[in-house]
Formats: sequence, C-alpha cells, structure tokens
Amino acid sequence: MYEGNATTHDWVVDSGKVFLSNKNELVLTLTKDNNGTRISSTRYVHYGTITATLKTARSAGVVNAFITMSDTRDEIDWEWPGAQTSQAQSNYFFLGQVDYSDSHGATHDGLSDTYANYHDYTIDWTPDTLTWSIDGNPVRTLKKEDTLSKDGQYYAYPSTPSRVQLSIWPAGIPGAPQGTVDWAGGMIDWNDPDYVAQGQFSTIVKSVTIKCAKETSTTIANNGTLPANPRSYVYTKNDTVTPRVMISNESTNVNGASLHGVAVGRTVGVVGGMAVLLGLGGFLI
Repeated sequence: MYEGNATTHDWVVDSGKVFLSNKNELVLTLTKDNNGTRISSTRYVHYGTITATLKTARSAGVVNAFITMSDTRDEIDWEWPGAQTSQAQSNYFFLGQVDYSDSHGATHDGLSDTYANYHDYTIDWTPDTLTWSIDGNPVRTLKKEDTLSKDGQYYAYPSTPSRVQLSIWPAGIPGAPQGTVDWAGGMIDWNDPDYVAQGQFSTIVKSVTIKCAKETSTTIANNGTLPANPRSYVYTKNDTVTPRVMISNESTNVNGASLHGVAVGRTVGVVGGMAVLLGLGGFLI
C-alpha cells in the first residue's frame, strides 16, 4: 500500500493492469473485464515541462490520455479518442468546471500513424502560458490573460500542483453518456482484430520526462521564502476562487502528519527546477 512516501515509488497503478514489453516499454491495458488502466506519478508538479513518448490504441470507443490532474481538479490534457490515428486533442479544465467549448479543446491533425509510431507529446506549463507541443513543435498556446472569467473575478487557468497521469479507458460502453460515446467514435467492438490478436487494447509508453519549474514569489504564497527542507505543497484557504499554494516541510506520509489538502512534493522539483526523469520502473501495483 502506498502511504505517501514518494521516495519509494515514482508511480502508482490506480486501476487496471500494466506490464513491460520485451522492448522495455510500459503497456497500459484495457480489457472487457478491467475497465481500463490508469497510472499516476507519486510526485506533484507545480509548473514545468512534461513530455510523454507513447503509441496509442486505434479502435472506436477507446480513449488514450496523458494529463496533469490536481487535487482541486485543475487539469491539462492530451487525449486520443477512438480510431483517429492522425490527430491528437488538447484540452484544459479549471477546478473541475466542465467546458467542452472550442475555446477549451482543440484538435491537431497531420500526425503520422499514432498507433504504429512513437511521438513526443509535451505540456509546457508556466504561470502565464500553457503550450502543447508534438515532436518538439508547438501546436497550441493558451495565455492566462485570455482565461479571465466573465465577471472579471478570477482566471480560469490551471494553477495548482498536479500529478502526471497516463491512462487508457473505455468510452464506448453501455451506460456512457451519448456525447462521450460519439466523441470516442462509437461503441467498442470487442471482436476488433487488435483486441482478438492481443487480448487487450493498449497504450504503449516509452518514457515520461519532467522538468520542474523553479518556484518564485509569484507562484507560491510563501512571501518568496522557502522553509527548511521543503517537501510538500499545501493548498491554503481560498482568498477568492483560486486556491493559494504554499510550500511546506510537513510530511506527506499517511503514518506521519495528517494534513488537509497536501500534495506530495519532491525537493529537487520544488526548489531546483531540475530535470527529473520518471523511469517506468518503481511501480506500486
């Protein structure tokens, strides 16, 4: 059982099943029985550059995803729904507010076969801009200043420490909202040749690389001063809509301090802005 000590595991398997291929690739599986697979980093990122190199499934009703997700449901997405293997979709959400408008989601065409070929998908997240890139080429940039709410009271822009998550999940199944089924290209065919041949639908992950941004007085509410031995983020009481983020030296272990709204931090990511390669070993299953 994972108890909050991020030094013991880089990733946890939240649901489903993973395995390593004979090429040392991580395979996330979707079967008729397991309802898909999701893995999450044990450490949280508060701005930085995150790249996943992966191959997608290619079947109607199946969704592949590489996202960041915070405890307040700030979210930044790369997604690949259904049988479309020449495109990827970008999206973002603020505090879990559902908005599927064109201003939030975008489709990026012209990729070579995402099932057969690896591509590098990048989320470059700063306090002021959010850029999605494919194979090193920016395809979309969102400015925080363009997310001001209609009442002018807050920016609907992801700003809280987030875990990195990769998943494959079934959208085309009985009981799913019709809009979700349509978005994913229809219902899953469990007699699909890929499924019959492999016994699963798969997202195949070659690597995930994270370069954490250096925290400054503009990104955290510590008045520009870090505590000794910083190792966690704390969401403080909301001043308005957006949670204020502080860096703490309090424990994130379940058997240590019991903290409200604490996200696991990694010292090198918090204070150093250093490149951190999250290897695809170190799993807790």
